[in-house]
Amino acid sequence: MLTRRIIPCLDVKNGRNVRGVRFSADRDAGDPVELAAYYNQSGADELVFYDITASAEHRDIMRGLLEQVADQVFIPLTVGGGIRNPDDMFQMLRAGADKVSLNTATVENPEIIREGANRFGSQCIVHSIDAQRVAEGSDRWEVWTHGGRVNTGLDAIAWAVRGVELGAGEIVMNSIDADGTRDGYDLDLLRAVSRSVPVPVVASGGAGTLEHLAEALSEGEAHAVLAASIFHYKDFTVDDAKEYLAEKGIPVRKDF
Repeated sequence: MLTRRIIPCLDVKNGRNVRGVRFSADRDAGDPVELAAYYNQSGADELVFYDITASAEHRDIMRGLLEQVADQVFIPLTVGGGIRNPDDMFQMLRAGADKVSLNTATVENPEIIREGANRFGSQCIVHSIDAQRVAEGSDRWEVWTHGGRVNTGLDAIAWAVRGVELGAGEIVMNSIDADGTRDGYDLDLLRAVSRSVPVPVVASGGAGTLEHLAEALSEGEAHAVLAASIFHYKDFTVDDAKEYLAEKGIPVRKDF
């Protein structure tokens, strides 16, 4: 059975790792380079680096900082923010990324997914989706871009399917409603996406306890869990998470 992945996430703004609730990004969470080194040593399966304001500010990703982060890790590194075309993807891969995460640019030009997959392989292309439930109790979620600032009106599940059809090798499904709340992942959203696409789905947004991680992987049917605050502020370590999941019968790569 394939092991489930634990993926800490660095949300970078003005050179610092930040956290907040529902994309507020108003709380400092440390130096991204130091955190990258910590996670590399602590048993994380992968690491994600998001320049969270690059798209909204219509600028390129902070490549210098990315290179410093990449120098600290020997685990797969996914990079996103301000990537607009295959040349940008190439620059990120050259700077040390193993995968590129595409979000705003795919709505503006869906063919960027196909172009990237054709040039670098589907395994390098992550279709990242920020989704918000349209109303309480609804079974429909819509896609937001520019760091959660612009509502596209696109159906999130259909958009996930379309991204895979174009060549994406992985989906990161982030719940805006749950982001930073520590109240748990949107399990309904995760199940809907996981059952609709044939590629791995990464749960994002809402982790507050180790039980939440287990729920995302079992009830939400995700293949990996992305988390930030619970690891950045040392509520739990990656080893804590893996030991807990293993006790629940969820297969993980063991470093504890």
